[in-house]
Amino acid sequence: MKIGYPCLNRSLGCTSSRTFRLASYSPERLEKTVALNLSCLRKVLDWNHSRGLLFFRISSDLVPFASHPVCRFDWAGRFRAELEEIGEFIRTRGVRISMHPDQFTLINSPRKEIWESSRAELAYHAEVLDAMGLDETAKIQIHVGGVYGDRERSRKRFAARWKRLPLAVRRRLVIENDDRSYGFSDCLKLHAATGIPVLFDVFHDRVLSSGMSLPEVLAAGRATWKSEDGLPMIDYSCQAPGKRPGSHGESIGLGEFRKFLELSRPFDFDLMLEIKDKERSALAALRAAGADPRLESGRNRTRPAGIVPRKKWRPRARRAKAGAERI
Repeated sequence: MKIGYPCLNRSLGCTSSRTFRLASYSPERLEKTVALNLSCLRKVLDWNHSRGLLFFRISSDLVPFASHPVCRFDWAGRFRAELEEIGEFIRTRGVRISMHPDQFTLINSPRKEIWESSRAELAYHAEVLDAMGLDETAKIQIHVGGVYGDRERSRKRFAARWKRLPLAVRRRLVIENDDRSYGFSDCLKLHAATGIPVLFDVFHDRVLSSGMSLPEVLAAGRATWKSEDGLPMIDYSCQAPGKRPGSHGESIGLGEFRKFLELSRPFDFDLMLEIKDKERSALAALRAAGADPRLESGRNRTRPAGIVPRKKWRPRARRAKAGAERI
């Protein structure tokens, strides 16, 4: 089990999701922005690793407007060395990476232009991970999308569209249960139709319940992940007091978190904490999980007493490039 957080480190004075308005786009501005984003991403990964946080979600804004028709700049070629260096750091330190396109990525939309822009956006995410030389344990997670007045038809449209995505996307894509439209059971039905792994969101299931116990959900979810996908990924958050059900909390509730860890045994997974104070809660969760035998806390760190190390991770041979956060 690796523990991490998404996109933004509040302790460092930089961001890897720097962007700008479309009206002020230029190749020069894009190049400068991407250089700053990659530099910050490298700092964040190093900061995380030194503290035992081995799971991180890279911002979709790493390369602003990369999937937009306005962008004709060869960012992957220009930043090849930087992307490969970051990928080498990720692989050799045993870090797990994910990405999460925004809510406008809807491959089951009945509108052709939204489907096409969503396909382009997913291709961009796959290109980032491919350029880093990461294997298919680095995942791109999305929600199923809208119901559009007919849940069954919309779910079937998702399955049909998934088959038309580039292989570079399909090998990385996972679906996540949401808190409004498609619960965990809906995602299992889509897995049966496509083989796509299901990422379980603990918090969303509390709002839109599957009616299954946590061990039942974890067992069903694990069965959707193949060995080449790596450990199942799980999202964890808590309710913000006084806000609508499903609103993410500012800080982790450690009592509830410890109970989750206890109830989730013996299932192993990598845990993304979608908590608004980011690395602060992730570090608190890491300390709270310190005696959990599933925990992997960093190869170059002193392993806390009671931690059972997993088999040493070895990177695969790099694949050829294929194909083209949020809280």
